[in-house]
Amino acid sequence: MTLHPQPLAPALAAAEAAGRTTVRLDLDGVRGKAELMRRCGDALRLPEWVGGNWDALADALRDLSWLPVAAEGRLVAVTGWRGYAGARPAEWETFVEVLEEAVDFWRERGPGPGLAVVLAGSEPGPGPGPEPEPEPEPEPEPGPGGGPESGRGPAAGAPPRTPRLKRRRD
Repeated sequence: MTLHPQPLAPALAAAEAAGRTTVRLDLDGVRGKAELMRRCGDALRLPEWVGGNWDALADALRDLSWLPVAAEGRLVAVTGWRGYAGARPAEWETFVEVLEEAVDFWRERGPGPGLAVVLAGSEPGPGPGPEPEPEPEPEPEPGPGGGPESGRGPAAGAPPRTPRLKRRRD
């Protein structure tokens, strides 16, 4: 399952019309994990036992017993997320992984109330949709210090790749 940016208003209207409980998680201004965890706690009304770490958030998203149960499940609409994603890409990737795992968990439980997550654009109404993919950077010519063919690591300027985590560390 992959999360794709979607306009917020149609998603919320459709979810409410279908009988889902909706929650808006606004990440505008969030620049670090501690603030992200506080926003999650406030928006999702997380119980006091939920700690400020990835595993605790993942466990809480598999429980959801404190949120009102709707016949068709729950929808979490994440807004204002682009600033955090840009400022803390590794943390953002872990957060998205936590959300994806929670959605998959509820889907695998079979029929009954589940969980859906929508990444909404920052615009209040219908947004422009997903941002276009950036143009790929041209591959640099291998030099004497080594390039991709030298076996000495990625080319200069290549972004580091954070591996997807199975168990998250804090």
